[in-house]
Amino acid sequence: MNKQTANLLLTLASIGYPLLWYFGSNRGWAVWLAAAMAVLWALRAVLQQGLQRRIAAALSAFFVCILIFRRPDSLYWYPVWINGMMLAVFGGSLFARQSAIERLARLQTPDLPPSAVVYTRKVTVIWCIFFAANGTTAALLAISGQYGWWALYTGVIAYLLMGILLGGEWLYRKFLLKVET
Repeated sequence: MNKQTANLLLTLASIGYPLLWYFGSNRGWAVWLAAAMAVLWALRAVLQQGLQRRIAAALSAFFVCILIFRRPDSLYWYPVWINGMMLAVFGGSLFARQSAIERLARLQTPDLPPSAVVYTRKVTVIWCIFFAANGTTAALLAISGQYGWWALYTGVIAYLLMGILLGGEWLYRKFLLKVET
């Protein structure tokens, strides 16, 4: 399996994860879901390098621990882990020479003007706030046992909010800042 196929499978599994877990939790899907996620993250770890390899290995280990210790209720914590790791990556980039959003922007426009660098840093901060709020919401829903709301939030609402943030930032940049993309 090549890197692109593995990433696509992991992305699709992660997107569908909350609803798969919610609807499968009473059908005995916990072992299968945890095993599938452990394999997909392990595969990603093998195909990546550096920080991405370590993150993928940690997530694979999370699912292996769920299998070893027979704790299917821990499956509710996957979205919290993902948001925590995204917060760490984006937040950590604020202390680096280039923020996460600046690195992404430079893929399209290698020579960013100083004003764009400042702007991308502010957008990175906004994403940090999003990941913190999103992870906290998922954690609170899991802790409170509101599993129906957890599934709705992590499987639908969080993606809608992410889309609104992406789309809103694009509209702001395109029409208010009048920046070409």
